[in-house]
Amino acid sequence: MNIVVCIKQVPDTKEVRIDPVKGTLIRQGVPSIMNPDDKSALEAALRLKDQKGARVIALSMGPLQADTVLREALAMGVDEAYLISDGAFGGADTWATSSTLAAAISKLDYDLVLTGRQAIDGDTAQVGPEIAEHLGIPHISYAEEIRIEGDTVVVKRQFEDRYQILSAKMPVLITALSELNQPRYMTPGGIFSAFREKEVARWTRADIPIDDANIGLKGSPTRVIATYPKQMKEPGTKIETGVDESVQYLLEKLKEKYIL
Repeated sequence: MNIVVCIKQVPDTKEVRIDPVKGTLIRQGVPSIMNPDDKSALEAALRLKDQKGARVIALSMGPLQADTVLREALAMGVDEAYLISDGAFGGADTWATSSTLAAAISKLDYDLVLTGRQAIDGDTAQVGPEIAEHLGIPHISYAEEIRIEGDTVVVKRQFEDRYQILSAKMPVLITALSELNQPRYMTPGGIFSAFREKEVARWTRADIPIDDANIGLKGSPTRVIATYPKQMKEPGTKIETGVDESVQYLLEKLKEKYIL
């Protein structure tokens, strides 16, 4: 079994600040990490490798610095890693990103494609399902449990108040929730091997079989017009009185706001 896992390097949103004038992310001094949902997808692939002897390939699209998360994946136990990096792919929205990733995946032998549900820097949850559409394979999203039965993948899919059990014949794409598992740590030996012995193969525009109309900023049908920092709410008022007084106070406040 061959498993391709798409991973993304993202800014740690716990450290992100917004430029109050430009409305853009201030990335200077902000550490980059492997997207959490993608790490869960990677762990799911590695567990299938442990159980079934699968071969796991990590794939990422981004600037050259994304090499770091791919080496982290190698240190966790991935067999091969590929970085799609070229200025021609810059400014891609979810359509252009998924088109490029799908074209890259089409060059690889795969039975299963795993991605995270969504990235913490965009939160669209679109790229995984779009990759499946470009590849012409079924997809199952929001996976909180995955198992293999012969040539079939069985997935427990999360909903807000219930879950579904779905199955699909491979090849299939699955998007993983962070609740799917607890990703493993890199081992000392894995780290040494990832940074001293193994290589991250780089694919540029020339290596990806795709039309220029579907890549980068020019191939992106959507644009981000503006971003806004989250506005902090004023602190609430704590009232410590009896029940009758509290009810009366609440009624008066509702009337002041013209709610009643």
